[in-house]
Amino acid sequence: MSKLITRRQMLRHAAVAGGLWTMTARLSPGRGASPNEKLNIAGIGVGGRGADNVRGVASENLVALCDVDESRAARTFADFPKAQRFQDFRKMLDQMHGQIDAVVIGTPDHTHAIPGVMAMQLGKHCYCEKPLTHSVYEARRMAEVAAENRVVTQMGNQIHAGANYRRVVELIRTGAIGAVHEVHAWLGARFDGPATPTDQAQPDAPAEGQPIPKGLNWDLWLGPAEFRPYHNAYAPFHWRYWWNFANGALGDFFCHYCDVAFWALDLRHPTKVQAEGPVHPESAARWTIAHQEYPARGDQPPVTLHWYNGGAYPEMVKQQKVPQWGSAVLFVGSQGMLITDYGRHQLLPEDEFADFQRPEPFIPDSIGHHREWVEACKTGGPTTCNFDYSGALTEAALLCNVALRSGKTIHWDAQNLKAIDAAQCDALIRREYRPGWSLP
Repeated sequence: MSKLITRRQMLRHAAVAGGLWTMTARLSPGRGASPNEKLNIAGIGVGGRGADNVRGVASENLVALCDVDESRAARTFADFPKAQRFQDFRKMLDQMHGQIDAVVIGTPDHTHAIPGVMAMQLGKHCYCEKPLTHSVYEARRMAEVAAENRVVTQMGNQIHAGANYRRVVELIRTGAIGAVHEVHAWLGARFDGPATPTDQAQPDAPAEGQPIPKGLNWDLWLGPAEFRPYHNAYAPFHWRYWWNFANGALGDFFCHYCDVAFWALDLRHPTKVQAEGPVHPESAARWTIAHQEYPARGDQPPVTLHWYNGGAYPEMVKQQKVPQWGSAVLFVGSQGMLITDYGRHQLLPEDEFADFQRPEPFIPDSIGHHREWVEACKTGGPTTCNFDYSGALTEAALLCNVALRSGKTIHWDAQNLKAIDAAQCDALIRREYRPGWSLP
């Protein structure tokens, strides 16, 4: 089989890759500071992971910091003593919107969308942790509002800024393994067990609450989520494993691992989604196997994307036909395969690629995931994980859980945000908010 890359292929795929760098420039007018001035940034959710995001934009002016947990946010408050402090982001935006150019959101998943939409409707650029939102509808709404208000956006998918994913995208787009028709992505595989894990007991919601820690506004922490008495099984860290606040390991990592497949293959909306795993009304699935079908894109064939987490992994890994990497993405093409994780990649079979001539790099290195967003806010330049791109990626991730929890094979109408002939999916696609909360 031929492993040589023609100049025509390189130019064609370089042009497509370059399009990812220019799409945001068409949307954003560069409102805010000039390139030589500092942005005035507000942080919403500034403890834990949110603290890392605030530090990522510390080159700018942090003018306001908001967190519902004063104790957890104490270190960030101390690091930026001049910033005004708030517990309620609504009050912060109401009082200080005239002094703010941009916001950084690092709250739990269930409170991403409301502050994001509110800020963007006020004309503020927005950086938000992954996954972009808690529900499919929220992801679509975030992308729509970003486009309507022509603001610069970035989802916190930091691996996207690394050189490894760029080299993988270049290889796939220049035809190194031929036409790709199948992708497998797995997280935390256990190679000493079966490829399909056995069901494990999942916890019920705590029957009784605990005393609310000092400094935590539990009502604001819950935000739009259905009420639960405070319990340390939820906050400050384990909210990730409850449907009421997040989407489990799949919601946490799909956007990291499947990002490289979306980027390399121009994926956007699946047409069919199936999923299996243990279903519990309260706690997120301990393991999930999901299958998504994507239509042809131009001259690229249809693609089936398979996801595995919680110990599951593809049969070809079990049979040692590909390396047993604990977490990885495997592209299956007509002329070979490519396996990658965050920091490495390998063309397979190795002996057939021994003399392979790699393309010269044509996707520019990132200046840094946070810095890319900051500079784009000042100049109107591009970001590579803007809400148009990351919104579709998040929708795809969360549809796996919709299929799992509904027990339905979803035939997806992306334009109308509907599972065809599956009305029981509606409440999972657009979650009901607690009284007093709404998405603008």
